[in-house]
Amino acid sequence: MSSPPSSSDSTAFSLLDSRIQRWIWQARWTELKDAQERAIPLILAGKRDVIIAAATASGKTEAAFFPILTRMLAEKEPGCALYISPLKALINDQWSRLSLLCESLEIPVIPWHGDISDSLKKKFARDPHGCLLITPESLEGMLMREGHALSGLFGGLRYVVVDELHAFLDSDRGKQLQSLLHRIEVALGRRIPRIALSATLGQMELAAEFLRPNTGGDVDIIDSRDARQELRVLVKAFYNLPPRLTDKEADAKEKAGLTVEREDVLPEGIVAIGKHLFHSLHGTNNLVFPNSRNKVELYADLLRRACDRAGIPNEFWPHHGSLSKEIREETEKALKVGDRPATAIATTTLELGIDLGAVRSIAQIGPAPSVSSLRQRLGRSGRRKGEPAILTCYCLEDPIDEDTSLSDRLRESLVQNVAQIRLLVAKWFEPPRTEALHLSTLVQQLLSLIAQYGGVTAQKGFSDLCASGVFPSLTKADFIEVLRTLGDKQFLMQDSTGLLLHGEVGEKVVNHYSFLAAFISPEEFRVVCDGRPLGTLPIDRPLTPESYLIFAGRRWQVVACSPEEKRIDVVPAKGGKLPLFDGMGGKVHDRVREEMRQVLSEPVPVPFLDATAQKQLGEARDAYAQLGLATRYVTVEGNNVRVFTWQGDWVNDTLALMLARKGLRAANEGLSITVLGSTADAVHDALLDIADAPPLTPEEIAAKVQNKYVGKWDGLLPDELLARNYASEQLDVQGAVGCANRLTMNGMQLQK
Repeated sequence: MSSPPSSSDSTAFSLLDSRIQRWIWQARWTELKDAQERAIPLILAGKRDVIIAAATASGKTEAAFFPILTRMLAEKEPGCALYISPLKALINDQWSRLSLLCESLEIPVIPWHGDISDSLKKKFARDPHGCLLITPESLEGMLMREGHALSGLFGGLRYVVVDELHAFLDSDRGKQLQSLLHRIEVALGRRIPRIALSATLGQMELAAEFLRPNTGGDVDIIDSRDARQELRVLVKAFYNLPPRLTDKEADAKEKAGLTVEREDVLPEGIVAIGKHLFHSLHGTNNLVFPNSRNKVELYADLLRRACDRAGIPNEFWPHHGSLSKEIREETEKALKVGDRPATAIATTTLELGIDLGAVRSIAQIGPAPSVSSLRQRLGRSGRRKGEPAILTCYCLEDPIDEDTSLSDRLRESLVQNVAQIRLLVAKWFEPPRTEALHLSTLVQQLLSLIAQYGGVTAQKGFSDLCASGVFPSLTKADFIEVLRTLGDKQFLMQDSTGLLLHGEVGEKVVNHYSFLAAFISPEEFRVVCDGRPLGTLPIDRPLTPESYLIFAGRRWQVVACSPEEKRIDVVPAKGGKLPLFDGMGGKVHDRVREEMRQVLSEPVPVPFLDATAQKQLGEARDAYAQLGLATRYVTVEGNNVRVFTWQGDWVNDTLALMLARKGLRAANEGLSITVLGSTADAVHDALLDIADAPPLTPEEIAAKVQNKYVGKWDGLLPDELLARNYASEQLDVQGAVGCANRLTMNGMQLQK
């Protein structure tokens, strides 16, 4: 058999098993891609961990599995490779993809998740070899069930492949994955090479440290720039004009027996975005990301109605986590089949690498949750060779009048969009926050470890999870305090030999299927005023007594917060007109806010904005100049003071809490921290105290936060560790003190 023409000079190709070479030839590949050329010799050696960072559709899966399968075919005893994915749907995709390759090699490919039949799972358990495709949750269940038999099940384990590595970074689920991999190596008594795949990574050294904690410097990194794809970007802006009909006019029209269309009672800016989406997307396959489930349903309905008016079959389908599995799969099928145009309007559910076929373009409504998220979404477009990746961003801004809020005068939504796109083009992505303790996951892993071995000593629990494990910041005294609290809550008990066992409550919890997941979806809090429910909203910002939140177009003062009941009691708070954009789409990184300031301070046009967006950016730059924000950090609006930190939400949240401890009523409102009922001098003095005084501990700052139950098992932590855990994940004390120091050192000019 001759090799592909341009592969004759390929050292990597020559290292592969002849049967894999034949498969490559039959697939009509003319050459290996950059990531494959570089990864094959490293992975085949099997001595080091490897990260493969490359664009979507650049052959990362083959870069990992060509050498893995080659090594498995060369060994006399059948081996096993473990592929871990964040999504069941991605496992199903890879099952089909790998089966095409492995069928001719007579290597089984076994998917393992909740939708897979027990017979297929039992087949692998009887003869554990081949490629096992699994989620972290199913792997958790496997470790708990197999226990001491794990060494037999994974005795032939040669490699672990972690797909979509970026999806695990800086999360409870990622910490669970780290712990599971460590527990497998402890059970087997040997190190297993780890191969990670990702299209979107920030700082490579932090990703390497995540993949192999404490020895990330030993991880080989392949950062492939092979795919130089053309990128076409357009930012379209609209003004948030009122609906065609007022509520009173709509009621009168309905009473007269006339039809009131939904478009008549929606703000005209939203209707205009819907019209542009329809005219630019219909007839092709696309993805639209509006950032919330409510907006997914809103735009899906508008676009369905547009299809009805045009007399064509529906081309627009919703996709989010609250929809049934059947409805989500219907949307995915519409995109995959490709026999007629289909566009999905989705939340983050379609952000990861499920193969959706040829997607022409991406539409983003409002700023994306992060630059990394925007890059991941954009990677779904232009996957066919020679096609550009197309991104259209939609911004909705209020017209400026004398009552316009400062945030809207500075066009926060539009400017954040521009900053994210510029950072995307510069290939900057948010790095993971390595300071987080993830003690909620520690609780879960301790209960799982007890199930795995049928009971463990406190010493083994501490050794496997902390001393040699992935929770090294927890001292022995801290660990004992966790055990005491779990014992008090009947999650643990200790027998006469000192063995830790599940308590009465723990037994019930661990035996329920929901235990396997280390994470929970962000829960929505009920907002209540004088006993009257106002609605629900997700809360990921710290709430303290007398803190503030923006909801339903008003500012509210928090009276009480019950994390157990997921309830916030509020009363109306005085204040000026609030911004259209509330900044609640996701926590913004320091670098993004710094880039936003750069966008506002520059005089040159931004080339990828339409005429309306250019006009709105000009308005924002005029406001920035008029307020003197190039040198001024504080502005005064009546009885309210705004502090412009140009820092991210971790710093702003922390600084707002610090100001609250000084007796000020402060709230993080995105571009600025707003201090209500105060003066510029009082705020300046408080910032001086924060900059000069010995810094408070993170636990002291977090002590008064009422919604510290962020992780699934946070309610089982001792109070002191709960505060420390919350602070490690949600606050940045060092950054806040540094910010206060910079502001006060610069003299912080005041606007009177």
